[in-house]
Amino acid sequence: MTNYIGRFAPSPTGLLHIGSLLTAVASYIDAKAHGGSWLLRMEDLDPPREMPGAADHILRTLEAFGFEWDGQVLYQSSRDAAYQQVLGYLKAQDLVYPCDCSRKVWQEAATIGADGFVYNGYCATLDKKRLLNKKPAWRMRVPRQEFGFEDRIVGYYEQNLAEEIGDFVLLRADGYWAYQLAVVVDDAEQGVTHIVRGQDLLVSTPRQIWLQECLGIQIPKYAHLPLLVNAKGQKWSKQTLAPALDLNACEHLLRQVLAYLNLPEAPQVARPKDLLDWAVGCWDISNLPKTAICTE
Repeated sequence: MTNYIGRFAPSPTGLLHIGSLLTAVASYIDAKAHGGSWLLRMEDLDPPREMPGAADHILRTLEAFGFEWDGQVLYQSSRDAAYQQVLGYLKAQDLVYPCDCSRKVWQEAATIGADGFVYNGYCATLDKKRLLNKKPAWRMRVPRQEFGFEDRIVGYYEQNLAEEIGDFVLLRADGYWAYQLAVVVDDAEQGVTHIVRGQDLLVSTPRQIWLQECLGIQIPKYAHLPLLVNAKGQKWSKQTLAPALDLNACEHLLRQVLAYLNLPEAPQVARPKDLLDWAVGCWDISNLPKTAICTE
């Protein structure tokens, strides 16, 4: 297979940690094992939450671990015009609507679904010409039907978007683009054919498939990796104070991640890049664990 295009898309809200490294390694090896390309995208959509200097530090960290990406790094902060164009198309198709509900008001009567509160669609039925109380968010209408797909690791997964998610936000009221829109538009722009990412994003995939269908975008093949969790069962993340990767221990940390991915013990190497190259020849995604991996 030579038309494989994969990607790694970190967010500069913090430094890379062991969970980030697992995703980077698995997505890179899967791409190279298929003779494909591996792209790098910086998901810098939320400036208030970003850590100063984190984007540059992420690039230096990946280089220290031996990663080599294809082409230029794509920064989502430069993609406003593309997102505006897509939102304009969805408006013309009446697939989105403005929402000026306060979160407190709509959540009071909301049910809990697959990813938190399910929006009850209140603003979807209001007069389009009404005066808005404030700058609105823009929500994507969802149909009352199942959206399913065959994940390369998890197996078949589906959701009824109307019942489990509700109409979801594409543009926030504060003017920042939502992840669900940006990831779909940018994956299409970059020609991504295969997505390897953490299982925390599995719940988002049916929303993205619905958006891809509405935009006439080819749906990529998905593989959602098991999450690394601590002794309390919490996903290693910035919120659970996952330590930043130690650049003085690149080989040790790479070997640790390769073990999590059920690869055999690697031989002695001269540099981290040699470990990645060796792993490509041993890669079999069917050998990956399907459930969370405890690191303690």
